[in-house]
Amino acid sequence: MEVSDPMIADRGPPLKEAPAPRGPGDEATMRDETGESVDVAVIGGGISGLAAAHRLREIAPELSVAVLEAGPRAGGVLGTTRRDGYLVEGSADSFITNVPWAIDLCRRLGLGDRLIATDPDRRRSFVVRKGSLEPIPDGLVIMAPSKIGPMVRTRILSIPGKLRLALERVLPRGDGSDESLASFARRRFGREAYDRLIQPLVGGMYTGDPERLSVKAAMPRFLEMEQKHGSLIKAMRAAGRAEGPKAEGSGARYGLFAGLEGGMSELVEALVDRVSVRAGAKVDRLERDGDGWRLIVDGEPLSARSVIVATPPKAAAGLLRDLDGEAAGLIAGIPSTSSAIVSLGYRRDRIDHPLDGFGFVVPFAEDRKILSGSFSSVKFAGRAPEGSVLIRVFMGGAKRPELVDADDADLVRIASSELASLLGARGEPELAVVSRWRGAMPQYEVGHLDRIATIADRVAAIPGLEVAGNWLGGVGVPMCIKAGEEAAARVAARRAAAAGMA
Repeated sequence: MEVSDPMIADRGPPLKEAPAPRGPGDEATMRDETGESVDVAVIGGGISGLAAAHRLREIAPELSVAVLEAGPRAGGVLGTTRRDGYLVEGSADSFITNVPWAIDLCRRLGLGDRLIATDPDRRRSFVVRKGSLEPIPDGLVIMAPSKIGPMVRTRILSIPGKLRLALERVLPRGDGSDESLASFARRRFGREAYDRLIQPLVGGMYTGDPERLSVKAAMPRFLEMEQKHGSLIKAMRAAGRAEGPKAEGSGARYGLFAGLEGGMSELVEALVDRVSVRAGAKVDRLERDGDGWRLIVDGEPLSARSVIVATPPKAAAGLLRDLDGEAAGLIAGIPSTSSAIVSLGYRRDRIDHPLDGFGFVVPFAEDRKILSGSFSSVKFAGRAPEGSVLIRVFMGGAKRPELVDADDADLVRIASSELASLLGARGEPELAVVSRWRGAMPQYEVGHLDRIATIADRVAAIPGLEVAGNWLGGVGVPMCIKAGEEAAARVAARRAAAAGMA
């Protein structure tokens, strides 16, 4: 069994520099390459920063844009490792398609024919119940069931738990104010449904504690359903009647997810091919300079007319501290969780479980050391060699943050032991890749939307400055792209307005 160096596992594709664009921006781009001046500096080369730079190139090609990435490569947490016939994602392996931003960007980048859907025959997931994997009831989307039969038949809930869940149809709606996801779910469906179904599904998505997460910020759709229909069950059944029988599956609506044939690094590589990225370029300071900005990048000055800060909250707060202490303090106060992902490859005949789904989640009540597991090579084709399977195990998060600091061998031992218990995995895996992400998942705690509104107002008052990132309005890949593209549109609109007034 091989255990990878996490830095190697997370490195992803080699960084590529885009050729300078031709036309009105040539002179400014030449100044960019000498480190003197650019029209727009994008601080942070994760998916939000790359999307912002690419959108600027689409809508304002005359502007010179530099992406400044402190790390050794662009892409942030997105990265794909290929080894011994396995294709291993360092973090996200797909994105949801019922919002347009990711799939539209892929198509504009010429990746439309590289998009792949999840296996339609296995679109379900499991939850651990007393050490066994039980199917999550068909039609349950996180916390809202659209079908009564599967909820009646499930072995996950006791009879009293099912009766309490059924009462949701007649309970009064809340007042619409913000509350924790845990409070909302228990209020609507009862403690058992929360502990055994809703908590592991929500916790698996945010690697966080639903007792602290805001329902209004993290999952506003469910609050809206309650306010409109008085019941989530009624709302889901109404939506099902309107849509028809097309959204099957359990836990998450897996038919609405897409990946890329060669992994998420294809998206990163396509973006890096089209924008100017400087890897290993740490911005130490950001300050006003007349009508523009002065950045100190690894001790060297760089001038910019506009700046987009697309970094994690801690780094963003540090850059804004001298510009607006209140905004910086609010950003710094956004908590984040850390996680580790252990990707294990096994020969198929070494796994007893039929793997007839996409993965499983683990309730806190089970007191295990892992959060969830994803059957990567079942979910998407081409992730494992013939006769083998690839399973990703997620650890850490809000409840067990100390596991992120364990060494690789310990993490692999824990993950393989858990799979032996839950799936009947025998022997050592033939491949193990460990990825760690410290402080990568922002937590939308109660009051998050008010915090973000105040930050947005204060940043808007600083000319030529924008912020983007997963701490603003959504943690998934599409929402990160949206944040970056919207920041780019605001920059371009201001530049066009200023040119029109000149």
